[in-house]
Amino acid sequence: MTANIEFTLPAELEAPAPPEARGLPRDGVRMLVSRAAGETVAHHRFTDLPGLLLPGDLLVVNTSRTLPAAVPVGPDLAIHFSTGLPDGSWLVEPRTPAGKSSIPNGTIATPQVIALPGGAALTLLGRASARLWRARLSVAVVPYLLRYGEPIRYSYAGRRWPLRAYQTIFGRVPGSAEMPSAARPFSAPVVTELVTRGVVIAPITLHCGVASLEADEDPYPEQYDVPPATARLVNLTRQSGGRVIAIGTTVVRALETAALAAAPGHGLEARTGWTSHVVTPETGLRVVDGLLTGLHEPRSSHLRMLAAFHEQDLLRECYDAALAHGYLWHEFGDVHLMLP
Repeated sequence: MTANIEFTLPAELEAPAPPEARGLPRDGVRMLVSRAAGETVAHHRFTDLPGLLLPGDLLVVNTSRTLPAAVPVGPDLAIHFSTGLPDGSWLVEPRTPAGKSSIPNGTIATPQVIALPGGAALTLLGRASARLWRARLSVAVVPYLLRYGEPIRYSYAGRRWPLRAYQTIFGRVPGSAEMPSAARPFSAPVVTELVTRGVVIAPITLHCGVASLEADEDPYPEQYDVPPATARLVNLTRQSGGRVIAIGTTVVRALETAALAAAPGHGLEARTGWTSHVVTPETGLRVVDGLLTGLHEPRSSHLRMLAAFHEQDLLRECYDAALAHGYLWHEFGDVHLMLP
């Protein structure tokens, strides 16, 4: 099922640069706030977040750190490394440089070994989807990318930005092809205010793959880890009447995957591995009550997830309001807080 929200995203609402380059602090972005209970939509700054939450609420954040996952190979080819798989191979996307960005490369075929900078060799093993290939690199991928890669950039980005622009303050474990961007606005002052108001923060890790999927294409497997301490905090929060707020769709996917695997009556349990779970209105939500997320493009799998939190009419009202009030999309844009 696709969320029944159709709209055209104007180019001027695609954030081309980090807020810091637009004269704002990192936490200075706008925040649309919607509440399912009253079916209300309101407009805030991100710095209002601590005052909108309650003592005893639990924020769960993603500690994945963004990799420089794009490797330029030559004038006609770049390789985007997306997701590590259990057997040590990776999902990769061959791209053709085009102006400020790149487009899918339709000329690649197997069997093929691609020579990469630094003497590494990438062996294509076969297609995994319309755009992604399974491949194996002759050297360890993460150290290689840290030396030879650069951040993945799409056409709406006005210029190349340094890797630090694609990191959140929670990032600790390198592994994401693209930033878990819902957490990007968090700053030390906002975190301090949250904690002093009695809001708890707990970590998970989910390494994000490339976001440039075709319309209606499901996310592919991603590596995740829900640690024991976070599982305990989720259970305690729910038992005491608090709310579990996921910071990003990646956190929803990790927590709901762990909840799906838990034994009946045992609450959330620690879990690590690769998840193929896609959260939709049909699958429902077991442990997550609210979500802080970015603004998503029409017909994306993320909108299907959002429809698990809000009814269609309210979700449509949110996106109508975001468009009417000039909110900015993508990783450097504004955010949307969805409360129960």
